[in-house]
Order: sequence, then structure tokens, then C-alpha cells
Amino acid sequence: MSFGFLGIQFGFALQGSTMSRIFETLGAEKDNIPLLWIAAPLAGLIVQPIIGYLSDNTWHKNLGRRRPFFLLGAILSSIALLLMPYSSAVWMAAGLLLVLDASINISMEPFRALVADKLPDSQRSYGFVIQTLIIGIGTWIASNLPKFMNNVLDISNEAAPGVVPESVKVAFIVGAVVFIGSILVTIFTTKEYTPEEMKKFDPDSEEEKDEGMLKTILGTYALMPKIMKKLGVVQFFSWFAFFAMWTLANPALTSHIYNAPKPQIEEFAQLDAEGNIQYDADRVILFQDDQTRLEYSERDKSYNEASDDVGSKMGIYGLSSMAFALLLTFYTSRFAINRKIVHMGSLILGGIGFLLMFFIPGEPDMLYICFGLIGFAWGSILSMPYAMLSSSVESSKMGLMMGVFNMFIVVPQIIAALGGVVFLQKLIGEESIHAMSVAGIFLLLAAFSNLLITDRKAIKYDPA
Repeated sequence: MSFGFLGIQFGFALQGSTMSRIFETLGAEKDNIPLLWIAAPLAGLIVQPIIGYLSDNTWHKNLGRRRPFFLLGAILSSIALLLMPYSSAVWMAAGLLLVLDASINISMEPFRALVADKLPDSQRSYGFVIQTLIIGIGTWIASNLPKFMNNVLDISNEAAPGVVPESVKVAFIVGAVVFIGSILVTIFTTKEYTPEEMKKFDPDSEEEKDEGMLKTILGTYALMPKIMKKLGVVQFFSWFAFFAMWTLANPALTSHIYNAPKPQIEEFAQLDAEGNIQYDADRVILFQDDQTRLEYSERDKSYNEASDDVGSKMGIYGLSSMAFALLLTFYTSRFAINRKIVHMGSLILGGIGFLLMFFIPGEPDMLYICFGLIGFAWGSILSMPYAMLSSSVESSKMGLMMGVFNMFIVVPQIIAALGGVVFLQKLIGEESIHAMSVAGIFLLLAAFSNLLITDRKAIKYDPA
């Protein structure tokens, strides 16, 4: 039932490891990159509650309740993935990011609800951990695709100024194929319970009159349970940290760890009296001379190689989250766990991983340790909060509740995108690596926010 998450994570991992690189390639200033990402959390804020409500109230005789949304999201996401690396301007890439993230959310939100639909409370930690295991596999493979295309298939990772390298384009094509293919596996191999069967499984749930989508969603926001609010604090700090990583890890690490920042074409090209770049008749950039052309080419090559390596090493957090999920899978299939303690410890390890990055300039291999630690936090973020929440929510509202819960994911990302992460980074120092320091501090705050959670049923499933 969770295999489709492999494709969803291909989309998210390519977006997370490569999108800032695309923005930089198209000429975006480093400090403006988080703002260019704002389309992604905005799409989630709008789409997820709507899809949650619609999937709770949908029943298709062939596709069931959640699977129609899997299919729609997969088709739209695959189209966006195919088009993204062919963007010719920053505004075009930002627009496609909005389409891509909204489409991924259409598929992703019902997957969370599907696990809760099909599993009793005693197996939900296990179910969400299995989902995390598949996400980890997808993260690692997709993050390594551009480097694999260049090193193994010999597809060039160099391109003219303002053009996305061919290796990145091919990686996105592979991502589109995997996305729709894995979603189709889930659609064709998973049975969903009818509304009547769901009622039998949860006879204590109250039958409520449908008051319409907008009123229902707003009412759910107003009357959200206490456990959701407390988990929301944890989620706020967690997702602020990871948004900082997705948007600024590439510029931060290529410059601080590899000493290979993206070269600014204005320093090498011929400029007119107003400082505009000059082009020849074929719209090819005119360099100052052959020496500056060669210097730009060498520095851009170093940047692209560093970006490939950053993306590859970011994939390690997918591997370690997979290992974390695998261990929890074996354990939670037999025993109860203290979800709060597991989540707190994992977030502390992730915070240490981010903070360590400042102390390792010139040592890219140390990033294996950093992202390995971050993966423990990521694996827990993708499983423990949902397991804790699902233990306190009626099955008839599971899709809507999961969608509303998404508010605590997207709001911190919107705040970070509107300048929050850059502002906090500059309070520490001008160096871009301090964006990762901010991420580490916020993960530690997320860890200790778990102390707010006191609900016994959410913390630990008790078979008795």
C-alpha cells in the first residue's frame, strides 16, 4: 500500500537536492532562493486540507477513496518533473515548482490516510515506519541520480551559462517515470475498505452531518484536538529546519565545504554602460576574453561537480532514515515503543548533524556523518508524529485531520521562505553555512518541544 511513496519521494528528493541548483543556474541570488521556494509550502497549505476532505468523502466503485487522488497527482507531477529542468528563466522554474509541489501533495496526503484507514492502532507505528523505509530508499536513489548520470552514464554535468546541465535533465525524466510507475503499482495492488466496512471497524465514531468543505475545514482548524496543537509545535521547529536545508544546503555547502561557489557570470562577461550582459547575434554570452571564458568554465565545472556531490551526500539522510525505519519496523511489529522518547532522541541527533557542518570546511567526507545523523531525525519526522496523531483521531476524519495537520508543516516553511531563515542566518554571521547552524538549533528546539506531549495513548500504544 505504501509502494507509491517511492515515486512521491523521487519527486520530493529531486526537488530538495536540485531545485536550488536550478535557481542558481538560472541566475537567482543566494539570499533570494528561499523566497523562490515559497510556492511549495503555499501549495501544501491550500491543497492538503482540500484533498484530505475530498478523499474522506469520495468513493469510486473501481478506485475507492484515496486512489483517485494518487492517480491524478501522479499524472500532474510527472508532467511537471519533465518540464522543470527545461526552464529558461527563474520565474518559470518557480511557477513549475508550484505545480510540482501541489501535484505531489495531491498524491501524498491520501497516502498518510490510507495507512491509518487500513491498519488498527496497534499496527500504525509499524505502518508509518514502513512508509518511511520506502521514502528513505527513494531519497537516496533520487538524490544520487545527477551524479550517477555524469559518472556512470557519462552524461555531461556542464552547460552554457543559464542552462541546466543534461545530467540533471535526464535525472528528472527518470524521476517522472518512477513517480507514475510506482503510484500505479499501489493503485492496482491495494484494496480499500468501503465506507460501510470502515464504520464496522470504528463503531464508536459519530455520524456527522456534512456541512460543506469550507465550513468543515475551518471548523476542524478551530476545534483541533490538544494533541495536534502540541505536535504542531514540534512540527514547526522540525520543518523550519528541513526547509533551511532544502533551500540553502547547496549554496552553503558548495562554498563552505568545497570552496566552489557558483561563479557570477557578470564578473566574466562583457557588460554595457548600464551593467547589462552582452550577447552576440546568436544570443550567446560574450566573455571579456578567452582567459575569462576559460576561468568561468573551470569554476562552473567545479561548482557543478560540488553540487553533484552535495546532492549525493544529501541522499545519505535517506539511507540512514531507511536504516532507522528498518530497525523500528522489526521492533514495532512485535513491541510497543515510547513514541515521544524515540522522536526526541532522533531530533537531537539531527540537530548535532547540522551544527557539525560549520566545523568541517574542506572535509566533504564528513558530510556522510552529518547527513547520517540528520537521517535519524528525518525518519522519525515522517513516522512518529503521524502515529501519535492517528491514535487520537476518528477514522472517518483521518484524511481531513492529516490535511489540517499539514498546516504545521507548511506555515514554518512559509515563514522561512519570507526571510526567516536568511534573517536568522545573518544574526549568526554572513557566511551561508550558518543557514545549516540555524537548522541545527531549530531541530534541538523541536526535540525538547516533545516534552509538551503528555497524552498516554499518543505516546505509547498499550494493547491492554
